[in-house]
Amino acid sequence: MANDSLSTVDLTDSKDFAKLVRGFPVRDGEKAWTVREVRDVADELTSDIDRLTSELAAADAELSDLLRNSGDGAGDDQADSGSSALEREQELALVNSTRDMLGQTRRALARIQVGTFGTCESCGLAIGKARVQAFPRATLCVVCKQREERR
Repeated sequence: MANDSLSTVDLTDSKDFAKLVRGFPVRDGEKAWTVREVRDVADELTSDIDRLTSELAAADAELSDLLRNSGDGAGDDQADSGSSALEREQELALVNSTRDMLGQTRRALARIQVGTFGTCESCGLAIGKARVQAFPRATLCVVCKQREERR
């Protein structure tokens, strides 16, 4: 993530954006990125950010309600207490998962804006256009991802 601290490019400025897109890496045998392709990915990421932000707000509200009402109605029944605890844990897991996905999505959009999109954060080579189009949040090429998963 070496270049993520650089100033961002306005995605609405066609000239600067086109120049930025020309610098996105591709693997051997792949065609260069087009402005349209990158705009499509950026639009998808922006839409995902909106959706995830909404989901996170709803999940946060649900978790707050569960935590606020955790003692209500449970009485001394262990089954009710256990059920309530399980429900809170599941809601917390959902909130954390949504928060992580939102962070990854924002980071992917930021990588487009600073020109590091499509570059493996481990080896610095192209992630692969098809991989990034299928999973825009990808930050590692297949080889580095496999290496990471073996650890």
